[in-house]
Amino acid sequence: MGNSLVSVRDQKFLLYEQLGVEKLFAYEKYGDYSRDVVDMMLGEAEKMAVDVILPTYDVGDKEGCTFKDGKVSVPACFHDAYKKFCEAGWICAIKDPEVGGQGMPMSVWMSCAECFNAANFAFMMYPGLTAGAAGLIEKYGTEEQKNKYMYRMYTGEWGGTMCLTEPGSGSDLGAIRTTAKRLPDGTFSITGTKSFISSGDHDLTPNNIHPVLARIEGDPPGTGGISIFIVPKYRVNDDGSLGELNDVITGNIEHKMGIKGSATATLNFGEDGNCIGELLGEERKGMKIMFQMMNEARLEVGMQGLGHATAAYGHALQYAKERVQSKPIWEFTNPNAASVPIIQHPDVRRMLLWMKAYVEGMRALNGFVAYCIDMEGIAETKEEKKRWEGFVEVLTPVCKAFCSDMGVEICSLAIDVYGGYGYISEYPVEQYMRDCKIACLYEGTNGIQALDLVGRKLAQNKGANVKAFFGEIAGTVGKIKKIEELKAYVVHLEEAYGAVAGLTEQFGKWAKSAGLIIPILNARPYLMILGDLAVGWQLMQAAGIACEKLDAIYAEAGADGSKAGQRALARENSEVAFYQGKIASAKYFATNILPTISGRCKAIGLGDKVPIEMLEESFGS
Repeated sequence: MGNSLVSVRDQKFLLYEQLGVEKLFAYEKYGDYSRDVVDMMLGEAEKMAVDVILPTYDVGDKEGCTFKDGKVSVPACFHDAYKKFCEAGWICAIKDPEVGGQGMPMSVWMSCAECFNAANFAFMMYPGLTAGAAGLIEKYGTEEQKNKYMYRMYTGEWGGTMCLTEPGSGSDLGAIRTTAKRLPDGTFSITGTKSFISSGDHDLTPNNIHPVLARIEGDPPGTGGISIFIVPKYRVNDDGSLGELNDVITGNIEHKMGIKGSATATLNFGEDGNCIGELLGEERKGMKIMFQMMNEARLEVGMQGLGHATAAYGHALQYAKERVQSKPIWEFTNPNAASVPIIQHPDVRRMLLWMKAYVEGMRALNGFVAYCIDMEGIAETKEEKKRWEGFVEVLTPVCKAFCSDMGVEICSLAIDVYGGYGYISEYPVEQYMRDCKIACLYEGTNGIQALDLVGRKLAQNKGANVKAFFGEIAGTVGKIKKIEELKAYVVHLEEAYGAVAGLTEQFGKWAKSAGLIIPILNARPYLMILGDLAVGWQLMQAAGIACEKLDAIYAEAGADGSKAGQRALARENSEVAFYQGKIASAKYFATNILPTISGRCKAIGLGDKVPIEMLEESFGS
């Protein structure tokens, strides 16, 4: 794996030079952490990804999951990998040591998770969902429920899921029909069907614990009447041993485009009227409780998009360096000219730099949100906590939707770099694209994420959250304007930020005067615009840091006034090459992506409603 999948050097740049995670270590919560500890963890994460998880990638895809006699089997190679992953403590690394975790900062975990996701996301869904479900029990469960379920889930002994979706209801959770009937002992009889349940059934663990959304008989319709229940596949005896099957029956598993090693199941609860669930938290608070897991999962899906993108880019880059084909453009008239590696061809270089810029920007965006979660957890005042929380609220749907959409684009472009070879299964990039696409659809489709952003997040805290985000960008613009090499480029960020801020304000005016129809119609384009703005901001911020580092290196090497000397230095000094690459990413993005934002904002600002006004019959038959 190494440089072919994840740039650990860029991860460290983000953590130490851009985010400054070492500031966290001054707080008691992260007092056991240091740069050496984090470096060690990143190294161990890479080893786990390369040596243990990566070998399961194509094998797991080809073998897939099987459903026979009502039981699901995962790819055989997953078993040893799962055991080693859990034994190493990765399944609950960010959890408190009191429950068996390592108390790892979220920003550090995100870097480790990028390695794991790049190696095999289908595999990672099993421990990921288990940790998320256990986290709900940790926060909302009783002590009895924690002792009964949580600890075994945090060790990976038992699995976990999230059971929301039902046949026909899709993303409309208010329409769920699963019911819960009160029983005399305080438990509930659960009846209903859940579909598209990731890790819904498998043979990695002897028991699977399902958090299930259901409506208690007599409770009101809509999301406000939904509760959440702990429903184990097998009941658990008082001594902790497994009892009888809890009337949780697997109906089938889906045959999918990608993530074939992940079992996506239909689960039937209470077909024989004998499925018992325990209420988790308060009645009719199911949506609030489940959304804690959903928000964590949405960040994880953003990291899925990044993981596939960084892996696809790494493979495309390596292939472009090795694949020799055609003369260079400046030698086309020379019949004796030799063919060169395709990385020397202009169009290939353009594609690679486009991918590089987005991968680095997405990594920084996800890392920034993770750092905000860390800071929110140690904030010493309500105002400070609210500010960090505001960034997380605004940017979580952007991380999920933007990074998953761009992950697909990057995987597609990686195939283009390979040409026809990229389309065949001999090379891995076609699988990355197949595996990546689902990230646009689950945990709330990207259209749902956009509606959440425009319909809820922009107005949160009376608009203060999004204004604080814009304020961060304005602050970066002010700093970068003082850097000679970047001041002509940061103008594009400033113009883009002004256009987006203006459009956001216009959305607010439309909402008060003409209703939400235009903002809702343009929610998805707006989210993608905001994603590009956020990436441009992160890349420009990184370039400013790189300029400072290079100035010091050039001065020491006596190359501070010579472009030729600086390029020569980069060929022999990997740090110089790295920092020059950071600046190149920002410059490319500033001149090729950011200028499009003003035009896209202007188009939305025209207030066109043709898609709404046209007759359904006009779409065609």
